[in-house]
Amino acid sequence: MINNHRLFPNPLSVRTKDSTDGPIEYVLKISNTETSKHPDLIEVQSHIIVFLKAAGFPTASVCRTKGDNTTSLVSVDSGSEIKSYLVRLLTYLPGRPIAEVPVSPQLLYGIGRLAAKLDKTLEKFHHPKLNILHRENFIWNLKNVPLLEKYLYALGENQSQKIVEQVIQLFKEEVMTKLSLFRECINHGDLNDYNILIESSKSACGDAEYQVSGILDFDDMSYGYYVFEVAIAIMYMMIESKNPIQVGGHVLAGFESIIPLTAAEKGALFLLVCSRFCQSLVIAAYSCQLYPENKDYLMSTAKTGWKHLQQMLDMGQKAVEEIWFETAKSYESGISM
Repeated sequence: MINNHRLFPNPLSVRTKDSTDGPIEYVLKISNTETSKHPDLIEVQSHIIVFLKAAGFPTASVCRTKGDNTTSLVSVDSGSEIKSYLVRLLTYLPGRPIAEVPVSPQLLYGIGRLAAKLDKTLEKFHHPKLNILHRENFIWNLKNVPLLEKYLYALGENQSQKIVEQVIQLFKEEVMTKLSLFRECINHGDLNDYNILIESSKSACGDAEYQVSGILDFDDMSYGYYVFEVAIAIMYMMIESKNPIQVGGHVLAGFESIIPLTAAEKGALFLLVCSRFCQSLVIAAYSCQLYPENKDYLMSTAKTGWKHLQQMLDMGQKAVEEIWFETAKSYESGISM
């Protein structure tokens, strides 16, 4: 069964009494019972948030308990059994999710840079329990795309299932056989259109410009590869674009301004973006069967995801790569497409 923290998207917001600077807002995160069985993982994630905050990234601050811990274990008697939940208190981050604004080439480029800077900065992160991020069977890690096979029934026997089967087979043949050629790193793993917050400011010409004001949700962190991070960012930025195929080049240009990809990594990018679409679409369909009350949230990607995935496959890898790579190359000369 999938341990899907995404099923319940709204953490509890807490506002304290007014201080001299006004009210202080926090977010109380309550992990589900399954996630709460892995306190070491949550501890490492919390320390990463603190580390990135100190490095200048717009992450929340982690509030420590009276015992100077980053989490607290709370037991609740449900009547039939006692359940334990790990609870964390984080400061509230202002801003709007990218999903609520039109994405521009400049914003997409900035998201690519952000993704690369995150991975690059995490090279310097150390923790005695860091190996716990080697989450071998974690369903959201891109290297585990073949694990989707056990959930394909949720799609029904239709064209959608055939599309995903095709992508999985290509992944086995063309990505899994080349993983040793990719450079490993710690991935945020979920830089989606709701986990990146932005704030607007006026440009010199009076137009609205957006800057990243917050990075949310570090629950999908795991060891992966640089190319995974950029592929995930491209896929989620495609969801919010009127010209989805054009998105990849702008995000890629931003990423490569920090971490240029190798030839092998570039060659896998198309299939990795397709594979992330498949992960999101299959797991959403499966989760909807378990939690139909959360259907609207769970199926947010599916509203355009199937269409974008089909468009990529219809165009083919060579045609899509040509658009992405030419767009990214245009930034080198200072003339973005």
